[in-house]
Amino acid sequence: MRSGLSIVRAVRVGELRATDALEHCIARIDATDRRVNAFTDLTFERARREAERVDAQRARGEPLPLLAGLPYAVKNLFDIEGLTTRAGSKVRLGEPAATLDAVLVQRLREAGAVLLGALNMDEFAYGFTTENSHVGPCRNPHDLTRVAGGSSGGSAAAVAAGQVPLTLGSDTNGSIRVPASLCGVFGLKPTFGRLTRRGSFPFVASIDHLGPFASTVEDLAASYDVMQGADALDPGCHATRVQPVLAHTERGVDGVRGLRIGMLGGYFDEHAGPVAREAVRMAATALSATPDVAWPDAALARAAAFVTTASEGGALHLARLRTRAAEFEPLSVDRFIAGALQPAEWYVRAQRFRRLYREHVQALFNEWDVLLAPATPVQATPIGAEQFELNGAMVPARPSLGLLSQPISFAGCPVVTVPLWPMGLQALPIGVQVIAAPWREDLALRVARTLEAAGLARAPTAVL
Repeated sequence: MRSGLSIVRAVRVGELRATDALEHCIARIDATDRRVNAFTDLTFERARREAERVDAQRARGEPLPLLAGLPYAVKNLFDIEGLTTRAGSKVRLGEPAATLDAVLVQRLREAGAVLLGALNMDEFAYGFTTENSHVGPCRNPHDLTRVAGGSSGGSAAAVAAGQVPLTLGSDTNGSIRVPASLCGVFGLKPTFGRLTRRGSFPFVASIDHLGPFASTVEDLAASYDVMQGADALDPGCHATRVQPVLAHTERGVDGVRGLRIGMLGGYFDEHAGPVAREAVRMAATALSATPDVAWPDAALARAAAFVTTASEGGALHLARLRTRAAEFEPLSVDRFIAGALQPAEWYVRAQRFRRLYREHVQALFNEWDVLLAPATPVQATPIGAEQFELNGAMVPARPSLGLLSQPISFAGCPVVTVPLWPMGLQALPIGVQVIAAPWREDLALRVARTLEAAGLARAPTAVL
């Protein structure tokens, strides 16, 4: 699979037609998705119309937009005109089809990108494995017996399988970073409030983020640039202006000069397995990072994130839980019910803690520009596994995959997950979180690009 921007450049100079790039992706999906199960809905006819429009623009000699001809797909919690937004559920199957695309899908369409469909996910984004019982589990393209991560598992798997070069997902407690880590692709969770969420099905409104997956840092940056922008109709969008980042990825191995880079220790070392620790050590060595930086109150932040997630998620689905609980999947229904029954005082205390926590995290970035941490405690676990071993103890598999991502998203910091291969390309990947202060996506992307340019971080297409 070519990178997204290499397709765009070839289309722009006439070396490749957008329709040919699209048909290559369609053939790859047809050849691989019965095994991977990344897609839940296909929009090939729409994609053909969009690709033909790009080719017609070029034939007329018109200027082409930034992502002209780039094929992509989105997690099935994004509205796609003409499709029901199921958010991985059965209970929403009878809902009316969306009449408009989600705003981020609109912005990608206006930039010339070509939409191929919607992608598998954990029901209502509540999970870290995408073992969806309604449509079947999404399988990790690097080992089909293992999970792809979640809740945006289809989004990461589609890139890793070479089906499309770019996808969109969502991240509340790690749902971009966990699948990016397990599937070996790049993922960007922007600052909380940076990208509009209008037209996406919510999970936890006070923590939800939207962002891209790609096989290169350059593709992440280019897609992020076109998706930026204020949205007065989304009260959760706090961005007031566009801050382009693509240029910041062009410095290659010189991109970290002058940056203060640290590697998180303590909680992030204690809750990482040997392969995860080795991956972050490799990145830290390449970047000359200072080890053993302390992140404030990580364990408390994870606990508060759990309380917030359960309370808001349970409240959102309370009416459906009262009348249609049997249609929810077993992996999520009990947690939603438990969340709906939590005392309100717990939620209030979690939010009070969050205000103080964010202040402490912001103070940390007075000393550091970028911090490194493992993205997941271990590599991809087997489908159906209830536990995995972590440093001599058996821990519950599904919630524990988010051990290292939840404290970061609760602070709202931007993170680029970079895929490393500590045991070689014949083994499984694992990701490293590149974390920056809120609104400094440019710094996280610069560091990610440096690791990529050095040949350390890479996202090869899985052999299927």
